[in-house]
Amino acid sequence: MRVLDLTRIYSGPYCTFLMGMAGAEIIKVEAPTGEHLRTRKARAGASLPFPMLNANKRHITIDIKTPKGRDLLLRLAERVDVLVENFRPGVMDKLGLGRDVLRETNPRLIYASTNGFGSTGPYRNYAAMDLTIQAVSGVMDSTGFADHPPVKAGPAVGDFFAGVHLFGAIVSALFHRERTGEPLAPEVSMLEAVYPANCSSLGMVMGDAEFVRRTGNRHGGLNQCPYNVYPAADGHFAIICINDRHWQGLLKALDREDLNQSRFATIPDRVANMDYIDNELSRTTATLTRAGMTAKLNAAGVPCGPVQSLAEVIRDPQLHATGMLRELDPPEFGRLVLSHSALTYRDHPRSPYRPSGALGRDNKDVFGEIGLGDEDLASLRSAGVI
Repeated sequence: MRVLDLTRIYSGPYCTFLMGMAGAEIIKVEAPTGEHLRTRKARAGASLPFPMLNANKRHITIDIKTPKGRDLLLRLAERVDVLVENFRPGVMDKLGLGRDVLRETNPRLIYASTNGFGSTGPYRNYAAMDLTIQAVSGVMDSTGFADHPPVKAGPAVGDFFAGVHLFGAIVSALFHRERTGEPLAPEVSMLEAVYPANCSSLGMVMGDAEFVRRTGNRHGGLNQCPYNVYPAADGHFAIICINDRHWQGLLKALDREDLNQSRFATIPDRVANMDYIDNELSRTTATLTRAGMTAKLNAAGVPCGPVQSLAEVIRDPQLHATGMLRELDPPEFGRLVLSHSALTYRDHPRSPYRPSGALGRDNKDVFGEIGLGDEDLASLRSAGVI
């Protein structure tokens, strides 16, 4: 499976990274100056996203804004199964590389795209980045505490949700083409990819006149208790009980069976006494370490977890034991902790990992496959096409 990757920043590159880790041949196309992520050097470590999202790809350069660059891309498009782009709607058409033009070159081509708001509707031409999508989608409105302004989620949820959805859409389109011969054109908007994640808070909006916009670390629908982040002797600790068995196990593990009272017997009872329960649990958890609570509560079958710093997550033994994280030395970037794909297959080892490459690393090989020799490449390079 061969994929032509015109994407940049996060959403598209994550989609094609997943495809590459699943075994597809990804040909990443960058402008001769390189994509934006390569130049992020404002702070130490700022360049990490590029090697993180562009492993298992072949790297070539083409200025697709030039006539010769456009022709090169069309020649490559003849030989691929999928083309992926994340420009604003209409940009590829202006470049003379829209879906209809590419389909003339390759009638079986699956043309896949992701963007902020989709190619139809009143927001079609709006610029979008993760921050703006978090704002428009309601993510920011539901993040933070009730007495504070809205806050963005720390992770780039809009970008990565869109990337995962686009991966699924492309795989579905490939299956559809195999069964019917019809090449679909998958499209995922960041706004639509994020919306379903609001489901707990959306239920409150539609069903409760006393809706609380931001619930801090409590359940977005305020219908679970305990469900919060509690103080620990060495940080903070997350606890959730979604049934009475969890509640009983929690009380026993924390030696707080004094709270095993009829007024807290059911989930609705506990929700009605949420402040009291959270205060009582906090008094106990504040005296215990995260590791101690992790051992006790997991032994009791209670969903829980220490609030880890990102520095701790990078060293997390679970992620290293499964092979998701590993220390590598990708060219240009030095020693980094990089992630594998989260898509794994039982009884099969994780896919081989090839670090991201230097700008234009594979120009000679990839362009050689369409018949260009050293003199051709030298001419294109001097003209600024590659």
